[in-house]
Amino acid sequence: MSASYDRQVIFEIIQLGDYIKVSAVDPVTLIEVSAIGPAKAGALAAVKQVALQKLKRAIARGGAAAEDDD
Repeated sequence: MSASYDRQVIFEIIQLGDYIKVSAVDPVTLIEVSAIGPAKAGALAAVKQVALQKLKRAIARGGAAAEDDD
């Protein structure tokens, strides 16, 4: 996958104590994924990147969850 992403993505960021939860939603397919990481300074960008990568993978496989593969 390339470094750029040509689709619009909606991010929701929620702090849960010492952690942040970042949800990424593709408004076209309505696929949503989440990533959780530490709420320390500088970690938000990394957690957003993880969520974006998970969203790209979910869209590539048609939105099927990994648990649906068995």
